[in-house]
Amino acid sequence: MNIFVTRLSQATTADSLRTLFSAYGTVTATRVIIDKRTGQSKCFGFVEMESDEDGENAIETLNEQEFQGRRIVVKPANPREEPVAPEAPAETETTETEEEEE
Repeated sequence: MNIFVTRLSQATTADSLRTLFSAYGTVTATRVIIDKRTGQSKCFGFVEMESDEDGENAIETLNEQEFQGRRIVVKPANPREEPVAPEAPAETETTETEEEEE
């Protein structure tokens, strides 16, 4: 289960998120999002947990709890939608009878 965590402290690291969520089950990945321009945390991240049940338990328990001096928000991550290429207009087929009527 992929979990979105926001309102993180600037000091929060992927390792500290892993430690926090490990109390609720097996954590397979953690990531704190960093601003490429400034190199500072954007104060949100993602935690991937092995089981949905563990992830749901972590969300229920940790949402709105204080972590590193901040009241964090924890909820299921929305899957990133892949951009869909616009479809080319369908070519209109004409039959011989339509051409003869015109």
